[in-house]
Amino acid sequence: MTPRSPFATRTVRAVTLATAAICATALAGCGSDSDTETAAASSLQPAPAEYDLSTVCPENVVVQLQWQPQSDMAGVIGLLGPGYSIDTDTKSVTGPLVFDGGDTGVDITLRAGGPAIGFQSVPSAMYADDSIDLGLVHGDQLIAAATDQRVVGVTPLLQYNPSILMWDPQTHPDQTTIADIGKTDETVVVSKDQIFPQWLVAKGLLKESQLDTSYDGAPARFVGDPTIAQQGFANSEPYTYEHETPSWNKPIAYAMVKDAGYDVYASNVSVRADRLEEMSPCLEKLVPMIQQTGKDYVGSPEAINATIVDWVSADVGFTPYSEGEAAYSAELLKDKAVIAPGTDGVWGSYDMAKAQSNIDDLTPILNGGGAGLPTQLPADQLFTAEFISDQVR
Repeated sequence: MTPRSPFATRTVRAVTLATAAICATALAGCGSDSDTETAAASSLQPAPAEYDLSTVCPENVVVQLQWQPQSDMAGVIGLLGPGYSIDTDTKSVTGPLVFDGGDTGVDITLRAGGPAIGFQSVPSAMYADDSIDLGLVHGDQLIAAATDQRVVGVTPLLQYNPSILMWDPQTHPDQTTIADIGKTDETVVVSKDQIFPQWLVAKGLLKESQLDTSYDGAPARFVGDPTIAQQGFANSEPYTYEHETPSWNKPIAYAMVKDAGYDVYASNVSVRADRLEEMSPCLEKLVPMIQQTGKDYVGSPEAINATIVDWVSADVGFTPYSEGEAAYSAELLKDKAVIAPGTDGVWGSYDMAKAQSNIDDLTPILNGGGAGLPTQLPADQLFTAEFISDQVR
């Protein structure tokens, strides 16, 4: 791996602001930044010394998201300050890393995942590209990657994954749980990279014969065949199918996978295991900022939602993300305690007993699919509370 200096020279900032100014007038394959935003970035006040990252972090902290930008990534998107530059070619955005209104002395680049990286996993992307400093990795995928692409979660953005199975309540009026689906021969359409469907089969909640792994994210299959069940997210599809899918535009019914017992930390801010020591000085300061940003989002989501909607609207390659969906999502993430403090009252904390239980539960299932994980896998190899501040309550 090519050595990278942790000291920020702000060269990237100069380029970023220049690019933002160009994009504001040219609109050529980059951002939708306004002159006002650029001026705002230039006038940012330096953060207090305790929040200065310039001597401990890379000059541009690169974060790989697991999908296109959306509200459940608020803990890291909320660090993106004004004057950011959107690059539609690389599906990324770069701007000052700001905390509590102050410039921390470094930049942050957020890169979209999913189709933007050929649907490869975030750990795979992190090991293929040394420029990625951090990635958002769901707990089950973090466990699955432990053999050859081990990453370590340093704080979870989400206490659990808001995945759901959804169905048409008119076609299936008696269904209320995932177990109810398993009592039928109903086809369950999921994507091939999801781990929870195999867990549901292993627990006897679904039958292997019910699974159809051809889900591509489009609504056409569900709209055309309301007899099926389909994967989704509680903070997205219930709103978009009722309000933004003209061929459907009515309520759906759903059950959360978490309510079936699949309680796995989600969107873990993660670092490559072989870079943990190198990144530790940065993480000591950065992780508490991420914790606080997630907490603040629950109380006041509007500004971060506006950033997400702006980024998505500037790139025709993204699935549209409306103000209505962002607001619905923020409310659900709060009401369902998806973004919430842990059992210890600390936002962004780990319960290591829960993490170990997840590992022990999933390892034999993943090994059944050829993961090659060791039968004994200590939680502290995959999760660490070292950088989490217990003051964020």
